[in-house]
Amino acid sequence: MPAAAKPSNEIAKPERASEMDILMPRLQLLNRRLYEAKIPALILFEGFEAAGRGDATNLLLSRLDPRGTSVHMLGAPTEEERLRPFFWRYWTLLPGRGRIGVFENSWYHQLLEARVDGDIKRKRFLQWLDEANAFERLLAEDGMLVVKFWMNVSKKEQKKRFKKWENDPAYSFRVTKEAWRQHRRYGDWAEAAEEAISRTDTHLAPWTRVESDDRRLRRAAVVRRVCEAFERALNSAAKLPAPPKAEPPQAAARVTSGDNPIDAIDLGVKLAFRRYEEEKGELGGRLSELQNFSYLNRVPVIIVFEGMDAAGKGGAIRRLASALDPRGYRVVPVSAPDGEEKAHHYLWRFWRELPKAGHWTIFDRSWYGRVLVERVEGFSRPEQWGRAYAEIRDFETQLIGSGAVLIKFWLQIGLKEQLKRFQEREKTEHKRYKITQEDWRNREKYPLYRDAIADMLLQTSTSEAPWTLIEANDKLWARAKVLRTAAAAVEKALQHARKSAGGFRI
Repeated sequence: MPAAAKPSNEIAKPERASEMDILMPRLQLLNRRLYEAKIPALILFEGFEAAGRGDATNLLLSRLDPRGTSVHMLGAPTEEERLRPFFWRYWTLLPGRGRIGVFENSWYHQLLEARVDGDIKRKRFLQWLDEANAFERLLAEDGMLVVKFWMNVSKKEQKKRFKKWENDPAYSFRVTKEAWRQHRRYGDWAEAAEEAISRTDTHLAPWTRVESDDRRLRRAAVVRRVCEAFERALNSAAKLPAPPKAEPPQAAARVTSGDNPIDAIDLGVKLAFRRYEEEKGELGGRLSELQNFSYLNRVPVIIVFEGMDAAGKGGAIRRLASALDPRGYRVVPVSAPDGEEKAHHYLWRFWRELPKAGHWTIFDRSWYGRVLVERVEGFSRPEQWGRAYAEIRDFETQLIGSGAVLIKFWLQIGLKEQLKRFQEREKTEHKRYKITQEDWRNREKYPLYRDAIADMLLQTSTSEAPWTLIEANDKLWARAKVLRTAAAAVEKALQHARKSAGGFRI
């Protein structure tokens, strides 16, 4: 690494030979306490080839409970991963609460490699690093411990190890063409790594640099730092007051000034059946063609449906899906999170469902549950759903930045029309499953949902990802507007994709 001022968390002092006899049982005990406290931990090992990342991983695994620890040795992204947003592969591998994820190579390795190879310019490199900061901050604020190691080895020592391994049949597989290529460009890697470390060394996710020339000191440094991080996380959790009981929904007042957008919706608009049939046929054919073009151009399409109970989301989705080739789309119905989903950040389950490039995914309800039902019903605390608006904006910016078309629909009906549909569902046998006591409870809480809807629309309707408000009292009008809007958005995106074709995307 180039000469630089050492950060406060630098490991430098020599250690007693007996220190490991104390550290390893301590690590095992802290692992158990972390599990009991339901604190997730993410440990990243980055650094030069032959710097001891694998040895450090194996050392930790010798004491961490394998039932709650996952190790991921990440190389170049697969074709499947390249067809998804950059952070998709990492989101899908995140540990749940009380579990530990160890990454030998992570998003940093992918970015450094692209930077050194000249695939991305410095400006874009720095933007990606800022996105890495945002990703780690999001995880840390949700309670995850993030521990990052840069394993450093001198160029001279790296060459020495490569030569030794090449002469040993048991280790020669480690010395690849890529390893020697990194050695030849050692200075470029060191320079890029220094910039990455300095830009992403934050109080929520700090870096620890470990000099790896001395194996004994390196091992002690890694285990000591992990123990210290586990202890800090446990102490911080112990100092936190118990989460308050869910406040009555009335306490969740409007957080955004301004008129409620749903007040401007004209629920009296209607569409004649004949005109609807004409539009449905025309738009259906157009959407079918656009789906083919989106596949050929590798443009993913994400369509989100939110709205009042009985507003017609299911009917609109069926009409939209009927125009599409079923081999190229999925409908994801979203209900309350299950046990595994509750053990992760609320966005985790949605990242897993994102379409690969060229495919479509339709969400019947979505991540907006965080700021709607979870807010109103008290399932998330004010600081959690209050933080979610920025998290959602960042999430959607990443989707669009990866080339996706994002279309968001809010379907609004009047309370009188809703009551009529509720009563019709109760009277009609094949529709009765659609009406539950929860629907009636939500109706009683409409004033609270109304404020939550206003905040959601005002805080998350951006120039990149605007909300389309659907007047849904008339089902034909609503369905036609959904088809019309979706077709226009995909067509516009495809035109833009053709103009900007050829740009590099990690």
